[in-house]
Amino acid sequence: MTIRPLRKAVFPVAGLGTRLLPATKTMPKEMLTVVDRPLIQYAVDEAREAGIEQLIFVTGRGKSSLVDYFDFGFELETTMEKAGKSRAALDGSRTIPGELISVRQQQPLGLGHAVWCARHVVGDEPFAVLLPDDLMVGGALRQMVEAYNRVGGNIVCAEEVAPEKTASYGIVTPGRTEGNLTEVIGLVEKPRPEVAPSRLGVIGRYILQPDVMRILDAKETGAGGEIQLTDAMAKLIGLQPFHAVKVDAVRHDCGDKAGFVLANIALALDSEELAPRVREYLAGR
Repeated sequence: MTIRPLRKAVFPVAGLGTRLLPATKTMPKEMLTVVDRPLIQYAVDEAREAGIEQLIFVTGRGKSSLVDYFDFGFELETTMEKAGKSRAALDGSRTIPGELISVRQQQPLGLGHAVWCARHVVGDEPFAVLLPDDLMVGGALRQMVEAYNRVGGNIVCAEEVAPEKTASYGIVTPGRTEGNLTEVIGLVEKPRPEVAPSRLGVIGRYILQPDVMRILDAKETGAGGEIQLTDAMAKLIGLQPFHAVKVDAVRHDCGDKAGFVLANIALALDSEELAPRVREYLAGR
């Protein structure tokens, strides 16, 4: 099949973030900060690095701060300019006109439904999906795009998960493996360890063909009674090229409290400014 350029990315950001309560009672979980920037900016930075031109946020009620964050902060920037303060720290938090589009998911019906809500903006183009909960350090989507430009079709980011964790992931039935690419011959959503076809779990990065939207049109429910993206992707297997790629990037699962805290520590240790104080504190524990 023809390999069409990847220009668009969907960010499903309508979730309630219940695993991070009470912090997420009034603040979107994607606006929680890791060191000095919110999770959503890490995901947007990753998408831009990979060549994405259009950012599509699938939001819900109470999530307007996600869009506001990427607007021009007139009062703040004017005040900083008059005070002679550098505004360089704000560079990544601005978008150019037309770069960011927001659509609403009115009901929490699953990841597949959230992605489907962006169908009219995606149109007939391939698109990426990034889950900001999965903070990836090291250019994960860029590496996926490099793989996509070689093999086309659909690509999921995957990693080996512990056997007892298979029920928390979409799991790949693997075919032929070449380098960091594995042919996907099947996908199962959240299988129990005893029936999982492998330990290759799909994590929060995808490159998909627009045909998946036509499958999601049927609104078929799967695990948990939700419209599962994994189930829709599985129906493309055999019809289009489908691969899982292991990337050279570090993943931090910020969807729960422990992962969020560990992400802050890890990124602070990568900072020349913060690392000495953090190491000193940890050494004294």
